[in-house]
Amino acid sequence: MAGGIRENHGDELTENHEINVTPFIDVMLVLLIIFMVAAPLSTVDVNVDLPASSAKPAERPDEPLYLTVKTDLSLNIGNDPVAREQLAATLDRVTEGNKDTRVFLRADKTVDYGQFMEVMNLLRDAGYLKIALVGLETLPGPQAPAAAPAEGQTQPATPAAPAGTTP
Repeated sequence: MAGGIRENHGDELTENHEINVTPFIDVMLVLLIIFMVAAPLSTVDVNVDLPASSAKPAERPDEPLYLTVKTDLSLNIGNDPVAREQLAATLDRVTEGNKDTRVFLRADKTVDYGQFMEVMNLLRDAGYLKIALVGLETLPGPQAPAAAPAEGQTQPATPAAPAGTTP
């Protein structure tokens, strides 16, 4: 009975078998707040306009190593900018010399393919051969229709032969 009257008024107190969950709830709320504050800080905050891909995403490691190529062709490892000349040394420092570390390579979609390949060659020359390309995930959908000819123009019935060849 809640708040019952004690029958005996001796020195012994009766045992209370109820669990006080208030401290447990307080600890859980503090942990929730800590994780809500810490979670955004653990992500990479370099703004890059990534191209989309419909490939199945691969599993991510616990602590991925991102190398980002921005529109101005500058490089970032995580959130830290790095010069191209210092890329190998910085990667060795970050990975503690482990050349088997997978490097997740992100690039803005406006970066020229040749510039992108230069960065991949820098990684290969530094000994990092496990390179994963990062893109936005899209749902596979219907293919875009072929471009219609402009008004007043007609499409040729057969494709044109390359210049300098005879039909």
